[in-house]
Amino acid sequence: MRRGASFHAMWRELLPVGRSAATGGYRRHAWTGADADCRAWFREQAEARGLAYEVDRNGNQWAWLGDFRNAAAGDAVVTGSHLDSVPDGGAFDGPLGVVSAFAALDELHGRGVRPARPLGVVNFTDEEGARFGLACVGSRLAAGQLTAEQARELRDDEGTSLARAMERAGHDPDAIGPDPERLARVGAFVELHIEQGRNLATGAADAPATAGGRAVGVASAIWPHGRWRFDFHGEANHAGTTRLEDRRDPMLTYATTVLAARKKARLAGALATFGKVAVEPNGVNAIASLVRGWLDSRAPDEETLAAVVAEIERSATERGARDGVRVAVVRESATPVVEFAHDLRDRIAARLGGAPVLPTGAGHDAGILSAEIPTAMLFVRNPTGVSHSPAESAREDDCVAGVRALADVLEDLACP
Repeated sequence: MRRGASFHAMWRELLPVGRSAATGGYRRHAWTGADADCRAWFREQAEARGLAYEVDRNGNQWAWLGDFRNAAAGDAVVTGSHLDSVPDGGAFDGPLGVVSAFAALDELHGRGVRPARPLGVVNFTDEEGARFGLACVGSRLAAGQLTAEQARELRDDEGTSLARAMERAGHDPDAIGPDPERLARVGAFVELHIEQGRNLATGAADAPATAGGRAVGVASAIWPHGRWRFDFHGEANHAGTTRLEDRRDPMLTYATTVLAARKKARLAGALATFGKVAVEPNGVNAIASLVRGWLDSRAPDEETLAAVVAEIERSATERGARDGVRVAVVRESATPVVEFAHDLRDRIAARLGGAPVLPTGAGHDAGILSAEIPTAMLFVRNPTGVSHSPAESAREDDCVAGVRALADVLEDLACP
């Protein structure tokens, strides 16, 4: 293996890709031009280090140090994350894990470490689901949690199917599907990610922390979470001539449901967010005929999550009956609670000198893959706790600490 660019050089090179001059946020949506630029960057980093580069049947990118193709079952160790973003997202969510993965291999090279097992870096495609509405498409397909038929029929807001988007990007959508043979060779997947919260910054983690917190922590679990589409069917009419008592206004029902979601989540110790809405006919002087709102909800356990969503749906239906609005709810995705492999988690926390162990409400590829292979996550301190926003940040010295911690973990796992 050849040594590549430093963490800082890689970060500076990737930073402008897909960034909006107007908002400062990132629009690296799956199978777009910005995504293609990110994928080209990944390939360049792999080739600069002399790593074996490949794209799997689902569009996920891999770079290998060692002979992965002939690896025995459970022999390989993989790290990485994703490069796509939410609309106007931050720079760190996803890319920090990929850049740190390459930098960790460089760190091992500098230490003179010769891994006894194949080491891989991966960029999972479409983790955020910003374009087609379903998160973790690449890892879900690989793990068999999403069928090829379902994936190919996913559509963006313009009506373009995932299959068509992949074709335009030069990838064969007919090839997508489960990848059990590949996953069977992986014995551990470790994903580094910026913390989406302030537990590390405040020291509010399970393990003792120094004043001001710790730079790196270890994930214990991912809360169960899902996405639901609420359709509020009313009646289009003139905003200037229709009496209030004659209206069947779905916007009113939707607005009340947003408030109800906040209340139900607060009372249950859960989270509920309506973050996306579509309106028809979407005219300033027209009463809407249809409002679609997408609910994201998360909770510490599956029973609480189910109860909160049921309460929100009940509230929407009852309010709709008063407003003359029909409410329909479709569950678009659901991910159960993920308890990361305890032995791997504890081994990593010990290797990092008793690193804090903390849960997260955010979904990740590591959570999807945990049903098939042992997975773990490292979190890098986020001083503000802000994520999915241009305000997302991490200090350079904390990022470097994350690289060193990841290198320590990979050395421990790949050099038994």
